[in-house]
Amino acid sequence: MPKLVVLSAGFEGRAHDLTTEKTTIGRVEDNAFQIAEPSVSSHHAEVLLRGNEVVVRDLGSTNGTYINGEKITEAVLKPGQTLRLGQVELRLDTGTGAPSAPAASAAPSAPAPAPARKLEHTMVIQRGVSLDELEQGPRTGGFDTTSKAFSKKTNQTNRWFLIGGIILFSLIIIVLLVALLQTGN
Repeated sequence: MPKLVVLSAGFEGRAHDLTTEKTTIGRVEDNAFQIAEPSVSSHHAEVLLRGNEVVVRDLGSTNGTYINGEKITEAVLKPGQTLRLGQVELRLDTGTGAPSAPAASAAPSAPAPAPARKLEHTMVIQRGVSLDELEQGPRTGGFDTTSKAFSKKTNQTNRWFLIGGIILFSLIIIVLLVALLQTGN
């Protein structure tokens, strides 16, 4: 059974078996395979099983979909090739190396260093980091849409300025009315 294995730091060991005809991949929870990383679009790509082929289709993502470094809109992903969604790299693993039974037990350990080299290669990609991210430490999970960072902010200064203006305007009107009443007597 084909599966996508995540190679990127922070997601090591994550994999998704491709058991259905269509698998959506993206940052939000309604995807079949959620990868909560900011460079991955909310609905980034879909993986289609067409006979023996695994086809990847970009869903108009912001940071693009790449197979072995080449940007694609739709292409066949072959076993061992690297799929990159934003800054997250995955590898297609078909598990075809397992049927060779007893002697194969040593063979799976040999390919294991290859992802580590690829992982080191992906770490070369530079990206800016905000001061807040440095203070918070490493990222865990996705976006928290319940925090006040996404709520509407109120500007207390404007509110107090408006209240002060109304009070000042009222005082001026009262002073003018008092002055008019005194001059009328």
